Amino acid sequence: MTTRRIKIYFDGGCRPNPGTMETAVVVGGAARIDRDAGTGSSMDAEWLALIAALRLARERGIADFVLLGDAAAVVAQANGRVAARGDAARHLAAFRTLVGDGPMPRVRHIKRTQNLAGIALARAATMTKSRGGL
Repeated sequence: MTTRRIKIYFDGGCRPNPGTMETAVVVGGAARIDRDAGTGSSMDAEWLALIAALRLARERGIADFVLLGDAAAVVAQANGRVAARGDAARHLAAFRTLVGDGPMPRVRHIKRTQNLAGIALARAATMTKSRGGL
């Protein structure tokens, strides 16, 4: 019997760009959203979301997982297909430090419409606006 690889979705964004960053990670149907992840660019936010997804996998002791995000540039940099420069290089170093001596986790690009973390962020923003926030 084979076990299913756990899917962990990640997404980040900011408004305005650059501005206040937000991140979301979804695993097992539960979303973890950080609406104030500091100030930076949308690319910084995507990296912070990827790092948060890996941290969540470690916290939960999940060994067999795939990290799924819609930021093609971040996925390519995390997988070593594209060089990370500037702030991205710093984020990549933090990601690799978190990986440690173990194997690099699988990081895959998915369509925005498939990204449950992006959907969770959009819903959270809609709920905030409907309550009179932002």
